[in-house]
Amino acid sequence: MNSSAFDALLGPADVRELAAALGVRPTKQRGQNFVIDANTVRRIVRTADVRPEDVVVEVGPGLGSLTLALLEVAERVTAVEIDDVLAGALPTTVGARMPERAERFALVHSDALHVSELPGPAPTALVANLPYNVAVPVLLHMLDTFPSIQRTLVMVQSEVADRLAAAPGSKVYGVPSVKANWYADVKRAGAIGRNVFWPAPNVDSGLVSLVRRAEPVRTSASKAEVFAVVDAAFAQRRKTLRAALAGWAGSAAAAETALVAAGISPQARGESLTVQEFARIAENRDAENRVTDHRVTEHEEQAQQ
Repeated sequence: MNSSAFDALLGPADVRELAAALGVRPTKQRGQNFVIDANTVRRIVRTADVRPEDVVVEVGPGLGSLTLALLEVAERVTAVEIDDVLAGALPTTVGARMPERAERFALVHSDALHVSELPGPAPTALVANLPYNVAVPVLLHMLDTFPSIQRTLVMVQSEVADRLAAAPGSKVYGVPSVKANWYADVKRAGAIGRNVFWPAPNVDSGLVSLVRRAEPVRTSASKAEVFAVVDAAFAQRRKTLRAALAGWAGSAAAAETALVAAGISPQARGESLTVQEFARIAENRDAENRVTDHRVTEHEEQAQQ
C-alpha cells in the first residue's frame, strides 16, 4: 500500500481536527468511541475478509475511520449513521480524502434498528464498530433484515464478544449466543486495545466473526417461536427448564411434556442447550394437547367397542 493511500485514512490528529471542526464530542448516550488508528481499521478489514466484489454495510461510522478503510477494498460501502452532525459530514470527508471512491459510498441517515432497506445492491458483508449500548439488538436486526449478508465482523465490548461467541455449557452462554447462532457460525476474532479509541473506553473491545449458515436451522417452528423459548429459558437461568418454561408452556407439566417430546431432560438448564434443541422445544409446545387428544381418541374408540 503506498503512502498516499495510507494518508487517506484518519489518524489521531485528523480525528480530533474533524471533531473540533464539527463541534463533536463523543457521547456515552450513543456509545461513541472513535477509532484513531489507521493500522487498526486496516486490520479489521483484513480480519473481516472484505473482498473487491463485496457490498459492505457499516453501522455507526462516526467520523469515517473504518469507512475509508472499507472503501479501499470493497466495491461499495453503505454507512448507517443516526447522528445528525456525523451523517451530514461523512460524505464530505469521503469526497475529500478518497475522491476516486466517493461514488461507491452511500449514507443512510437513520437508526440502524429501524432500517429495513438500503440503497443499491444487496449487502454481502456487515463490518462495524457497533455502539456498545445497542450492539446485540443492532447485530440481530441487521442479520434478520438483510439475509444477503454472508460475512459479518463487529467490534463490541469484550464481554459482549464473549457472550456472542460462547458455546453451550459456558457460564456466559445466553440469549445473545443462541440468537446469533440462529443465523450464523460465531467465533471470537481478536481483541482491540483501548488506546486506539478516542476517548479511550474503560472497557476492552473484541472482534466477533459471524459467517451465515450454509443451511438454516431446520425446524418447523418460526424464528419468533424459537426465540420465545430462548427468552423464557434464560429469564430464570438458575431454574430447571421445567420451571423456567412453565409460563411459556402454560404450566410446569406442559413444559415437561414439551421437553420430553423434544428429547430434552426437564431438569436441564438453558445454558446447556444448542439452538437446534431450543427449536425442537418450540416445535413441541403443543405436545400436551396432542397427548390429551390422543387419549381422548383412544377413550372414544374404547367406548364405541
